[in-house]
Amino acid sequence: MSLLTPKAPPLIGVDISSTAVKLLQLTQAGARYRVEHYAVEPLPPNAVVEKNIVEVEAVGDAIRRAFTRTGARTKFACAAVAGSAVITKVIPMPADLSEDDLEGQIQVEANQYIPYPIEEVSLDFEKLGPVKDNPEMINVLLAASRTENVDMRVAALDLGGLTAKVIDVEVFAMENAFKLIADQLTVSRDALVALIDVGATMTTLSVLKNQRTIYSREQVFGGKQLTDEVMRRYGLSYEEAGLAKRQGGLPESYEIEVLEPFKEAMVQQIGRLLQFFFAGSEYGKVDQIVLAGGCASIPGISEMVEEQLGVPCVVANPLASMSLSPRLQAQTLAQDAPALMIACGLALRSFD
Repeated sequence: MSLLTPKAPPLIGVDISSTAVKLLQLTQAGARYRVEHYAVEPLPPNAVVEKNIVEVEAVGDAIRRAFTRTGARTKFACAAVAGSAVITKVIPMPADLSEDDLEGQIQVEANQYIPYPIEEVSLDFEKLGPVKDNPEMINVLLAASRTENVDMRVAALDLGGLTAKVIDVEVFAMENAFKLIADQLTVSRDALVALIDVGATMTTLSVLKNQRTIYSREQVFGGKQLTDEVMRRYGLSYEEAGLAKRQGGLPESYEIEVLEPFKEAMVQQIGRLLQFFFAGSEYGKVDQIVLAGGCASIPGISEMVEEQLGVPCVVANPLASMSLSPRLQAQTLAQDAPALMIACGLALRSFD
């Protein structure tokens, strides 16, 4: 089971978050991608907690329902483990090693970097290119995750009727999807871009330079806090609150008393994540903020971020230049687009 190595068949990207599973399959014609199949299926509360699968059957059932709804024919899937569940390290290695020798050497090196017994770990590596100023060495990216993290995802896909071909890492899937939005940005390619994914329970900051991730951090914060507040204040069930958030129908007081404070809290969280980055790096500012995840669709949030943090801010739309299969609803997809960065990044593995 490889963590990073791509395979040839068309893959369905399966993003398993704490509140839903999202399935997406792309095809490619020339330089353009097309969305062929897509479905989102909600998960029961606590089936996935902070990116860890707790109830594998519940997740498998949701994947099966979503897969049936997509009408997709391929059975091969690509899912991802959370960045916090993966240890990555760039290791310089002699450039003249054969694949087998490199693999053996990586196993030896891995022992130094990984705090778990090596038999409990799934390892993979990818050659990044020559070491700067030393052509005899190459940089190799080592990725390791506890095997149970990988196995749970493989098992959930299996229960859902899919076969795991690739288990990726969410941060790399984000980076992969970033090239879909790069031309929507107003900054140069080598600019420092903060990509912030605000999901239901977790917020992830990835900082990219030259479209490569140089920093990543996760924090517990997300749209579920808004849902919980709507439930508490208006006496709604979890499902009703989620629906009301998306479709409206809440009292007029909602905007001022509930939504505005949540937006303020979200901007504070983003500011805090950026401060962590600045404190641990040579940088004191970023050139652009890109908002992704379900919370990025909240009206006015990007303007508020831009105003309060003083950095140009846009909402990610990885589907902007894609065509859609006629059986898909353009409106639904447009609404969900900011939350589809990881699913897009995973689906793009079909074309590696």
